[in-house]
Amino acid sequence: MSDERGRVLVTGANGNLGRALIRRLASAGTAIRAVVRSERAAAAVRALPAAPEVRIVDYGDAEALARAAEGCDAAAHLVGILKQTRSSSYAVAHEGTARALAAAAKRAGFRRIVYLSILGARADSPNACLASKARAEAILLENPLATTVLRVPMVLGTEEPATWALRAHAGARVVPLVRGGASLEQPIDAGDVAAAIDAALARPNLAGRVLELAGPESLPRRELVRRAAALRGNRPLVVPLPLAAVRLFAATAERLLADPPLTPAMLGVLEQDDAIDPAPACRALGLALTPLDETLRRCLDRNADA
Repeated sequence: MSDERGRVLVTGANGNLGRALIRRLASAGTAIRAVVRSERAAAAVRALPAAPEVRIVDYGDAEALARAAEGCDAAAHLVGILKQTRSSSYAVAHEGTARALAAAAKRAGFRRIVYLSILGARADSPNACLASKARAEAILLENPLATTVLRVPMVLGTEEPATWALRAHAGARVVPLVRGGASLEQPIDAGDVAAAIDAALARPNLAGRVLELAGPESLPRRELVRRAAALRGNRPLVVPLPLAAVRLFAATAERLLADPPLTPAMLGVLEQDDAIDPAPACRALGLALTPLDETLRRCLDRNADA
């Protein structure tokens, strides 16, 4: 199927998912052009066993992105942020980069794009992050582009931020969780996300589709923590944190700090319930999901591959 994908432009290539996707595409013989924003990020991509061609580009610069896209047949757009700061806004990170990529694709002569979005994204969402992601989706779904949107929840891989927190909780004696960990999580294995992007790139019949994909189990966050902790022989005490108090902290931090540890929009995404049926997306993509316990065992092993 590599001939159907052609040369793939990967934005956000230095991220954990970007590197996992590059490894997967390279193993299938797919030509890759990785796009990153800095020399440090470029070095991380060049260090991969099958290092692709790398270009350093501002994701919002349509002219530079179009030059980087020359000779490509498709793009995997992995750029996005969960937390908005004074130096990095949702509008720039999501809508701005989507507009730049759309313009670059048209100028470079390709239409096929796979965009990685987030569960809960919708234009009328009161959550700034989710609404921004939905607006970016709409930009990339416009004709003449042939875009497939993949909406995913928490991603678990050996170097994903969500995994770092889960490792810490799995080894702790006391774990403070908002609302006692009542929010429903449906984490997906990072390898499954890379496989889904790969499959979507090779399936032009999925153009114009928005696929909601998640892991095989939806469970309260406290149960996810306990499942992970049990693999380490630990039984942590979960201490509930009042949602109102955490909201107040997030709002205060956003107002006072240039780079707050938590913002109201970020908290809203983290506390939304993820409980979908992934079967339709799996059928469309020809994907078999990794069992949650297998993902957890690998994530708790720091030496495992992402």
